Parts: sequence; structure tokens; C-alpha cells
Amino acid sequence: MKIHPPRRLPCLFPVLFALALRLAAQPLAPGVVASEFIFESAPFPSCHASTIVETKAGLVAAWFGGTKEGHPDVGIWLARQVGGRWTPPVEVANGAETENPRVNTLNPVLFQVPDGPLLLFYKTGQWWAYVKSSPDGGATWSAARRLYNGFFGPVKNKPVKLSDGSILSPSSSEYPGDGWRVHFERSTDGGKSWQYIGPVNDGKEIAAIQPSILFHPGGKLQALGRTKQKKIFETWSADGGATWSPMTLTDLPNPNSGTDAVTLRDGRQLLVYNHTDSGRSPLNVALSADGKHWQAALVLESEPHKEFSYPAVIQTGDGLVHITYTWKRERIKHVVLDPAKLKLTPLAGGAWPK
Repeated sequence: MKIHPPRRLPCLFPVLFALALRLAAQPLAPGVVASEFIFESAPFPSCHASTIVETKAGLVAAWFGGTKEGHPDVGIWLARQVGGRWTPPVEVANGAETENPRVNTLNPVLFQVPDGPLLLFYKTGQWWAYVKSSPDGGATWSAARRLYNGFFGPVKNKPVKLSDGSILSPSSSEYPGDGWRVHFERSTDGGKSWQYIGPVNDGKEIAAIQPSILFHPGGKLQALGRTKQKKIFETWSADGGATWSPMTLTDLPNPNSGTDAVTLRDGRQLLVYNHTDSGRSPLNVALSADGKHWQAALVLESEPHKEFSYPAVIQTGDGLVHITYTWKRERIKHVVLDPAKLKLTPLAGGAWPK
């Protein structure tokens, strides 16, 4: 009788181990409620510059996507959260609607007008500014309306509603020879018309763009944002945004990349930014009681030589904080935080704690 040697079975342990690692629930950092991609696959290879808003119908997020930033096929894409899940991305604006030949689009910003429509602001290749409106939480959209007379609308970050009911939009310009300059646009009629305020810097001493607006006691406002000087800028207003203090640099680093911030219901300020002066990793969350002294709260992403950037942040009616951001220019990530559970550590000397 011929005895056959035992058949060698393929070694499945490495495969099964790797699969188990992928399937195992990753422990979430203190304060993190959920972390997910808004989409796993999409009809575009590259995306960037997300925005997020809460509507009566739920969360809505948008971003620009296409072959690559600046390509004529780049359009504004949008997803809505329905029943706890994000709908597949749909293109809601592109450069072919308004210009011939088609040009790229960029930097969408969503804003829900109180008791009014959902607005979508965006730019096209020649930095022309447009706005669309939706009466149903982003399900359907109007035709594009161009903003004229030097108005840009919000350039990256969300407008805010002031105590008098007006809307203050954080904006900026990048004119050749004029430098990077921050200004604001105010509307008293729900976004139908705007008043230009500023600019608040000369664009040379501090080259700054893309502000976010924060609220402080006594009716004071603070704006923070991106610069070429490797630090986040700040400027303050004591009169509802009509006038602003001279722009200065904070101690927080900035690698010439977009930031965003929001005033929480408990009065604290929450900032999302790259805590580095070069590259776009890591992506961090910090909190402050006064907008001046910041504490480290969370590292959202950290991977050398990769890009995690252009955050957008809001606090929803349930008190949770929602952040969206660019993940390696491949996808848009959505992270949900409970701000009451974040573990805070002082930023000693401006250094992020190890």
C-alpha cells in the first residue's frame, strides 16, 4: 500500500490575522463618538475642501471632486445623511453651468439660513463666486446666481448668525500684487444682499485668508485663520463685526493650510487645524476658554508625508461636534465628538504633548 505524505495546507494564519485586525473594532480616543468616511467609492479620483451643515432634514456635506484640483471636470459634490447613513455623492454644481468652456469649481460652503433655504456658496476657475439655494435640505437645488461687485461669499468657512439676526460671512481675497487679505460680508436680508467690511490686514505684513468667526462674552467676536507666516492669525471685533482690531499672529502653528473653529454652547472655543508649520499632518483639535490659551484635545490623524487637511466643524442641536476633512485627497472623513468627554492637556510652550 502506497503511503502518501500528508497534504500541505496553505498557511492561512497571516491572512486570517490581517482580516481580524481589519474587522476588529478600533478603540476610539476619549471624546470620539464615531469616525467614518462619507463615501467609500465615488466617480472621481480626487476630492478636497469639505463643508458640513445641520438642516431640519439632517446633516449635509459637500466638497469639490474630479480628476485633480484645478481640472475643468472638478465639480461640487454633495451627500446627505438619511436614516443615519450617507447618501451616495451627487454632483450639484459645476463650471459648465455658468461658463463656456467648462472651468473647475472649488471651495464649497454650506449655510442654513434660519427659517430659510439652505445656501451653497462656491467659486469657479476665475474666482467668480456663485450661490445656489435648496428649499428641502439639499435634495434639490436652484440655478446658480453669481455674486458681483467684489463679493466672494464665505471663502472656506461657514457664516454665522449674529444676535441682531444678521449673517456675517468670513471671507478673503488673493489678488495678485495685493497679497492675501481678510474681509467680512454682512447680510441683513437672509443672504439676498451683502455689505463689504474690511479688509482687516494689508496682505503683506501678515498674508492671511480663510477666517473662522468665534463668539465671546460681551458681544465680542474673534476671527482665526490661515497665513503664510507659519502661525494662525487672530483679529477681534467689539461691535458685531463692523470694525476689527489690527491682525496679529497667535502661538499656534500653521503650515499655510486651512483651519476651522466653532464656539461651543458651553462658551468654549474648539479649533481644528494642523499643529505643524510644514506639511498637512497631523490634524489636531484644541480647545480654549478664552480664545487665547489653548489646550490639546485630540489628534485626528497623523501619518508622515500624507495630507489630512481643510477641516470644517459644527456643533449640532444634540450638543455633538461634527468634523469633516480631506483624507489624503482620496476621500472625505467625518468624525463625531462629544466635547464634554475630550481629555485636555495644556500646550506647554506651544508644543503638542507627546
